[in-house]
Amino acid sequence: MAIATVNPMDGTTLKTFDALTAEELDNRLARAAAAFRSYRLTSYDERADWMRAAADVLEGDADDLARLMTTEMGKTVKAAKAEVLKCAAACRHYADHAATMLADTEVEPAAVKATRAYVRWQPMGVVLAVMPWNFPMWQAMRFAAPALMAGNVGLLKHASNVPQTALYMEELFRRAGFPADVFQTLLIGSGDVEKVLRDDRVAAATLTGSGPAGQSVAAIAGDALKPTVLELGGSDPFVVMPSADLEKAAQVAATARCQNNGQSCIAAKRFIVHADVAERFQSLFASALAALTLGDPTDDATDVGPLATEQGRVDVEELVEDAVGKGATVVVGGTRPDGPGWYYPPTLLTGITPEMRMYREEVFGPVAQLHVVEDIDAALELANDSDFGLGSNAWTSDPDEQERFARDLEAGMVFINGMTASYPELPFGGIKTSGYGRELADLGMKEFCNAKTVWVGESAAGDISSSE
Repeated sequence: MAIATVNPMDGTTLKTFDALTAEELDNRLARAAAAFRSYRLTSYDERADWMRAAADVLEGDADDLARLMTTEMGKTVKAAKAEVLKCAAACRHYADHAATMLADTEVEPAAVKATRAYVRWQPMGVVLAVMPWNFPMWQAMRFAAPALMAGNVGLLKHASNVPQTALYMEELFRRAGFPADVFQTLLIGSGDVEKVLRDDRVAAATLTGSGPAGQSVAAIAGDALKPTVLELGGSDPFVVMPSADLEKAAQVAATARCQNNGQSCIAAKRFIVHADVAERFQSLFASALAALTLGDPTDDATDVGPLATEQGRVDVEELVEDAVGKGATVVVGGTRPDGPGWYYPPTLLTGITPEMRMYREEVFGPVAQLHVVEDIDAALELANDSDFGLGSNAWTSDPDEQERFARDLEAGMVFINGMTASYPELPFGGIKTSGYGRELADLGMKEFCNAKTVWVGESAAGDISSSE
C-alpha cells in the first residue's frame, strides 16, 4: 500500500510520501539507540515536564489536528477532537503518576536474608510500535505516553493511510521539549517491519491490528527473543437481560456499534438479548440506529462518516451479503448509498447462524447482529462462542447476574451497564485471538520495563547461605 493521505469522503489522493531508504532507516535506528543511552538517565520530574508540555501542545492544536484526522480516515470531526483531548489527558495522567507506578517495590528483607530487597522497574530500550489507522492518535499515544514516562524510546510504524497524523506524533514530542530522537516516526511499509524488529537496537514491540499481523510480529519477536504486546481486534458481545434499562441500553448499543463509523476493536458487535425483552429491545435499537445521520464527517450534525478505505467497505458489504444470502434478515440499512465516498449505513441483522461468516469474523463497520436467547446460561454460551476475547458488555440490574457476567465472560474487559471504553487508569487488552499483554494503567508501563531484582546483604563478612 502506498504511503498516502486519501480522503475517504471522495477517494481523492491528497498527498503521498516516500518510504525511508535502507540507509535512512538504519540512521533512524542508530539515533534511537543513542537517544536511549542518555534518556534513560533522565528523572521522572524531567519527563513529566515534557509530557505535560505535550498535553499543552495537543490542546492548542486540537481543532487543526481533528480536521487532519478526519481527512485521513473519515471519523467525524467531533469524535476526532475528543480523541485529541483524550490523548492530552493521558499525557497528564502519566506525568502525574508514573513515578509512583514505577517506584521500587520493596520486599520484606528478613524473608530473603537481606538488609534490603526490592524490585526496580527500569526501561528496556527502543520499542517499536506498529499501529492502525482507526484511532490514529489515541492508539499511538496509549503506547507513547507510558513508554516515554518509563524511560523507553519509541519508534512508530503507523498505518500507511494516516502518514500526516503519524508525522505529527514525532513533531509533537519534539515541540514539547523531549530530547532529540526519543520518539521517531518511521515512514516504512509493512515489509520493513521484520527488519526493524530483528535489529539488535530494538528491544521490544507492540502492535494493534489484525490477527495475521499479530501472528507475524509475534513469530518474528519470538524468534528474536523479544517481548511483545498485541491487541488484535474483537467481536464484543453486548448482553441484555430482562432487568436492564432497555431505553438506555438501546441508545448505548447504537453508539457502541457505530462509534468511529463502526471501526473500533472494542465496539459492541454481537447483541445477545433475553427472549423476554427481545422484541422491545430490537424495536428500540433499530430506531436508534435509523436515527443516526450518515454523511459529511466535517459536519457537526453527522453521526457516522465514511469507512476509512474502499477495501474496508467491500469487506463489510461481502459479510452482509453472505449473511443475507444464507437467510439473515436486514432490519435497518444494509445497502450502500449512492454517490462518492466510502459510506455504509448503520445496519441491523437478525437470524445470524454459525454458517454465516460474520458469526465468526469481525465486522469492521457499522453493522450489528442481534441474537435471542432464553436465559443467562445460553447468553454466556453464545457470548463465549468466539475466537475473540477483547471487551464485553452486560446489561442487568441483578447483582447475582452482574457477578456471573464478571466471572464467566471470556474477555479481557467486562463493562456492566455501560459501553466498553479505554481509560488511562484501567488495563486495556484481551485474551484468546484478541491478543495478549496490557496497555494503560501501571501494567501498560511495566510491559516494557525490566523488573530488576536488587538484593542487598550485610557489608561485613557473615555466613553464606544456600544460593537456591
